[in-house]
Amino acid sequence: MTDQRSIYILLTNTGTLFTKVIQSYTKAPYNHASISFNRELSELYSFGRKHPSNPLNGGFVKEDIQTGTYSKYPNTTCVIYELQVTEREVEKMKRVLHIFIRSRQKYMYNLLGVIGITLKEPVEFSNSYFCSQFVAEILQRSGIKLWNKLPALVTPDDFRQSERLALVYEGKLSEYRPGNNDQDVGK
Repeated sequence: MTDQRSIYILLTNTGTLFTKVIQSYTKAPYNHASISFNRELSELYSFGRKHPSNPLNGGFVKEDIQTGTYSKYPNTTCVIYELQVTEREVEKMKRVLHIFIRSRQKYMYNLLGVIGITLKEPVEFSNSYFCSQFVAEILQRSGIKLWNKLPALVTPDDFRQSERLALVYEGKLSEYRPGNNDQDVGK
């Protein structure tokens, strides 16, 4: 039995005003990061909108690619990466994740942290994260170090630049079918 497992990093661009503002600065094609423990993306977590129609109410969220914010923006583009990890690392990640799940109400969106990235200065508050900071924090607390920087300085584009991540799919999120290998990039 193999000790290797996979987790998935989903980067998206919904085309909202907020993402357009971020994109005007970063020039990156994707500006939201989420982490999933399966290829179907049914266990998908991040920091973002708690309610699809209210961009100002953000925090820890379990996302669903069929409903919620993504259903409100059907032209969302995405890229999905696979990261090979060990069973032990997955166990650690899930333990860290359960801390977030148990205390989900106390977490807020770290808007100042997003501004801090533009200044290349980490802005950290307890119980406050932005999307890529959260994903990087889950990885780092589990012993996975993809970059030599603090989670509060990790951007969604940093995931695109990581050599440890393998490209699985790129295109419209609404057209992603995890079992369809013809969709996989590189065919």
